[in-house]
Amino acid sequence: MSRWKGRIEKLDTEAGRNQTITLSIDGDLRETYDALKDTDVSVEIKKYHAKRSLDANGYCWVLMDKIAAELRIPKVEVYRSLIREIGGVSEMVCVREDGAEKLVSAWGENGIGWIADTMPSKLPGCLNVILYYGSSTYDTRQMSTLIDAAVELAKSLGIDTATPEEIAKYKNEWRI
Repeated sequence: MSRWKGRIEKLDTEAGRNQTITLSIDGDLRETYDALKDTDVSVEIKKYHAKRSLDANGYCWVLMDKIAAELRIPKVEVYRSLIREIGGVSEMVCVREDGAEKLVSAWGENGIGWIADTMPSKLPGCLNVILYYGSSTYDTRQMSTLIDAAVELAKSLGIDTATPEEIAKYKNEWRI
């Protein structure tokens, strides 16, 4: 699948007919156009979000590694613990008890940060499942919160961290 950054330029509508959208795209699409013209394609249009820089993501993992070493636990455990602590990165769903285990297992297949916790429901035969999204889906604010949480935990354990200016630089490198 190819992805490009672009901008919607124009939308033409005709009553009761198909709509035509005009996009301007950053990049060379000629090869893709030639391969796909005159065929049906799947189209998804959503707001563009810049990818996190490897420096910001890398710094977060460096901190989690240092925290894991200090606490003598796997760094994946540190990562998952931090994900559970920050807001706005989960959904709660109510499912039948007999389907909860399958949902939790399938959710975890998305990646190491895709975790699920179950808790009792007031509905008979059901469980509430909290579905946490992995950081690969985080927007700027959410990733910034994850980094801040890792920094605070590291500081509380006496682990040296980057200066506030360096941390701000990491965050700014992946802002939209």
